[in-house]
Amino acid sequence: MSNLVHSDTIRTLFSSAMSDMYRKEVPQYGTLIDLVRDVNEAVLAADPALKTRLEAADELERLDVERHGAIRLGTAEELFNIRRMFAVMGMFPVGYYDLSVAGLPVHSTAFRPVDEAALARNPFRVFTSLIRLELLEDRGLAEEAAGILAKRKIVTDRALELIATAEKNGGLTEEQAREFVAEALETFRWHSEATVSANTYKRLHDAHRLIADVVSFRGPHINHLTPRTLDIDAVQKGMPERGIAPKAIVEGPPRRKADILLRQTSFKALEEEVNFAGENGGNQGTHTARFGEIEQRGIALTPKGRALYDELLGKTRRAVAVGRKGEDASSYEAELEKQFEAFPDEFETLRREKLAYFRYRVAPGARSDKQVSSLEDLLGSGALIADPQVYEDFLPVSAAGIFQSNLGSDAQSNYLEKANQAAFEEALGAQVIYELDLYSKTEADSLKAALMSLGQTHLLTSVDKAA
Repeated sequence: MSNLVHSDTIRTLFSSAMSDMYRKEVPQYGTLIDLVRDVNEAVLAADPALKTRLEAADELERLDVERHGAIRLGTAEELFNIRRMFAVMGMFPVGYYDLSVAGLPVHSTAFRPVDEAALARNPFRVFTSLIRLELLEDRGLAEEAAGILAKRKIVTDRALELIATAEKNGGLTEEQAREFVAEALETFRWHSEATVSANTYKRLHDAHRLIADVVSFRGPHINHLTPRTLDIDAVQKGMPERGIAPKAIVEGPPRRKADILLRQTSFKALEEEVNFAGENGGNQGTHTARFGEIEQRGIALTPKGRALYDELLGKTRRAVAVGRKGEDASSYEAELEKQFEAFPDEFETLRREKLAYFRYRVAPGARSDKQVSSLEDLLGSGALIADPQVYEDFLPVSAAGIFQSNLGSDAQSNYLEKANQAAFEEALGAQVIYELDLYSKTEADSLKAALMSLGQTHLLTSVDKAA
């Protein structure tokens, strides 16, 4: 059908509507957006070279639209239907994250665009977690929770109809797309009416606050949205000045000249009034779940780079543990800085040592009249440029740290892994995409295109052998 709108357009409509809704529901989020915008403008004004690099790599235009959100689901059916919903928006499950490593009874994926053009248009992503009731020690409570979840339906009937229409026709018309976005938004809306009694909520809460958040309400309210900043330390410092209480530490790697992977922080979750179910109109209480998060994205790391990152982060966490109320936060940050001295801090070194992924392009007006002997010759001459590939995904330990902080504690926890990707994919109804394959393909494809443009295709064989 020629009148179908592109999935990227639907994703943009949805992310914009989600942002508007969340601003109204959580006014502090609007304050956070203003702070991030001010910080980004200051960074770009102070660093013209960074601004030029972002512009050349088509990163500047999408800086202000870059958001991610997060939801927590309760059943396999919910995950299956959410996958179908996000597919209409051109978002697919990338990565498997086991958050049991930090004592959280969930495993997750990120629904996001996967091709270069779609990411450039709108990189909106939703980190999506599925509760793991099998990890609850109280089996009776686990069965009760499963029974409660079985009674709810988080996607509207009309949304399911429109999803089926999109699957059948390969997309939606503009009118259908706008109706779909309105219906899909209902899945993520906050509801102050709990579906359980105050007593049941307390028992779920005592077992794990995350389980209480998932089980006690009729839908997976969006629990945060996230703007992207160019200086997360400035945002962390600026939050208290605007009446926002930040978590104790910034999750992820330390501050660096060559940013790697993902750094995240957040403001503390809001305590919101809730009406619990009951015979006499219920009881009023409070629930804490929704917060604001900020991210600073760096370069994607290769398996070699990721192994080094994980090793250094593990050494840091074993040496210093942050307490429940943020105790030893400064000692942790000092230890993190010390450990990461072993991680090269220049993009060129990261490229040469194959620690990170790059995207290659031909310099404007560049020509190559004769064959060169190596890739390094092309890069040294300026004819070929290597731009850092932005990391588009997540880190399980960092995600768990954000979750923990907004469940009332900044304490760091280290547990044995209890990953079960097979069960997650069975519920999903699809396999998750291995995120590093996407970065590797982008690097290889961009290099091939650049070498062909420069008439240096003879280098492709030597590049393949070195890979």
